[in-house]
Amino acid sequence: MLSRPYDVTVLGAKTGENVTKTVKKWMAGICAGLFLAWWCCLPRDLFPGVRYCTVVESAEGELLGARIAADGQWRFPPADTASVPLRYATALVQFEDRAFWWHPGVNPLALLRAVRDNARSGHVVSGGSTLTMQVIRLSRQKERTLWQKVIEAIQATRLEFRYSKAEILALYAAHAPYGGNVVGLEAAAWRYFGRPASELSWAEAATLAVLPNAPSTLHLSRGRESLLEKRNRLLKRLLEHGDIGLETYEAALEEPLPDAPLPLPQLAPHYVAHCPDGMRTRTTLRYSLQKAVREVTDRRSDDLAKEDVADLAALVIDNATGDVIAYVGNASAGRERPGAQVDIAAAPRSTGSILKPFLYAAALEEGIILPRTLLPDIPVNLGGFAPQNFDRQFYGAVPAAEALARSLNVPAVFLLRQYGVAKFHALLQEAGLTTLTADADHYGLSLILGGGEGRLDEITRAYSRFCQTASLPVWYTLEAQKEVNRPDELDWRLIRSVRKAAWKTGTSYGFRDAWAVGMTPRYTIGVWAGNADGHGVPGLTGARTAGPVLFDILNLLPPEDEWFSEPDTGVWAQVCVQSGMLAGPDCPESETILIPAAGLESEACPYHRDGDFVLPPAMEWFYKPHHPEYTGTRKSHTEQAVEFIYPASGTTLSLPRQLDGTVEGVVFRAAHHRPDATLWWHLDQTYVGETRFLHQLRLAPEPGRHSLTVVDQDGNTASISFEVK
Repeated sequence: MLSRPYDVTVLGAKTGENVTKTVKKWMAGICAGLFLAWWCCLPRDLFPGVRYCTVVESAEGELLGARIAADGQWRFPPADTASVPLRYATALVQFEDRAFWWHPGVNPLALLRAVRDNARSGHVVSGGSTLTMQVIRLSRQKERTLWQKVIEAIQATRLEFRYSKAEILALYAAHAPYGGNVVGLEAAAWRYFGRPASELSWAEAATLAVLPNAPSTLHLSRGRESLLEKRNRLLKRLLEHGDIGLETYEAALEEPLPDAPLPLPQLAPHYVAHCPDGMRTRTTLRYSLQKAVREVTDRRSDDLAKEDVADLAALVIDNATGDVIAYVGNASAGRERPGAQVDIAAAPRSTGSILKPFLYAAALEEGIILPRTLLPDIPVNLGGFAPQNFDRQFYGAVPAAEALARSLNVPAVFLLRQYGVAKFHALLQEAGLTTLTADADHYGLSLILGGGEGRLDEITRAYSRFCQTASLPVWYTLEAQKEVNRPDELDWRLIRSVRKAAWKTGTSYGFRDAWAVGMTPRYTIGVWAGNADGHGVPGLTGARTAGPVLFDILNLLPPEDEWFSEPDTGVWAQVCVQSGMLAGPDCPESETILIPAAGLESEACPYHRDGDFVLPPAMEWFYKPHHPEYTGTRKSHTEQAVEFIYPASGTTLSLPRQLDGTVEGVVFRAAHHRPDATLWWHLDQTYVGETRFLHQLRLAPEPGRHSLTVVDQDGNTASISFEVK
């Protein structure tokens, strides 16, 4: 039985619907696939493997210096912001892509115009590429063919969806070639005009806008006429478009093209050397201060070079933040010399006396001394270590604060022996000195006189943190260092305009290292002078070479009205005026001062008996010439009455010989409280002579170990042991 006609119609309709649905599904799948392919056609990283310069900026964003990229190109890392200077952006769009702000990555009209122009000329005269397409071409670095142009066009439309127009401009500006080994707008602005792109004139902006159009033919050293012609045509277009006025246009035409590429700024070359490769680093250095400190140190270094002091380093730290705000690793880096490239500020050098304030403050904190406790300043031999003061004199007894201000070595050694080398070694490591890598025994007592090494940057930072410690020992330390005589011989007490600072100098053995560190409530300044190769120079001292540089830098800093305030965290105590120690019952004159709490456990004055101020004999011997008011009257003889002055016990002696070969001998010296005392001398228990008034005796012992004893008329004795080689 035949089906009815309408059944055939219904069947045909259903079949057509299925075909249509299938076609639609296929079309939708194809469209989705094409969309997905388009969406994924652009790599996430447009410029993989591109090597950038190391760029270092000040805290304000000013360029301090840069290192060329590993591939030999001057190519700055893209800035964090997507902004391109307005003048350059305007000039670039007018020259390359006037429809840039509205097209979707491809400009059909420009492509048609390019096809027409190329057909008329018979060769390629125009590519019709938009700026967006040029970014794609710069990222892909493929041969320029029709097929590659199609790929660029497709990827350009995708790029427009990923980035804003401003970001696309920034990508172009960062990677466009500007001739030679200069890539990117920032590098070009500095290399050709010596200023950031944001400060370019209209003529300069126009020059850089046309340069990437043909960087191999348009160059500063060749094709200058063609480059100038293109620049001027662009300037005219900017005038006609209303971007610049007639007066600006005429002035721009008069500007010459730049000559040879310029060197980049080098305001902190040694600091730049420590910054990460291929990255843009924003530092804490303050541009104006860095520039001023660099000028001061360069001038001072050039002067010192005439005295065979080749190298100089300095840095400034903001105490409140701990930021390094000026850093000169080695001044006059351009002056030819072997150590010019050495960053002395980060190099381990012998510390000299620069660490003494840390010991003084630590001893105060633990109550070992009070601010003006008398410290011994007499000859001493400690296990073969016989320290001497810089001036080769001894002063018998010196108040601790004065010993610090005058940087006397012998009192510092006595104090370190009391405090403990191991504790001081640990304290310095905790303060940030990474150079003290050996154990404390390796350095011994010489640690306080330069037996260890330190870096200028670490020591200056340690002093900066020290200034921020609101403790009484620190305040007393700063007060003592405020009294140090200045190299400019100006007195801050008398001249109001003179900047007040606490400061400390140091000079290493052999005049190899000169140090100076200065502190105000707001800033800490560190200076080092010497020679990178380590050779010494007579007269190279902290006060004479590093000190003047320190005060030059101090005068560059903003004035400060406030000084370190005295903390009120201590305890009040009666202190002997003469000894600086806790007052005893026999002390005739005392004063009440604020001391650290631990100071209450310190030693009471042992020098007053029955109202008299009497020092031990050796201290007295050296003290009296510097203190004519000292009487030393002794009513009681229960204390030590006689002491050896030279040599110290444990000393090893070498006996000099005359030209005829005879042994000259050594003068041994002793001191007695009574001016008219008689001493009998015994070498190895054998009587060798007697002295009165002036107690010194020349002896020539045989090589080997010996003992020497003196006895007075009251039976008081003193003995030493020594070795003769």
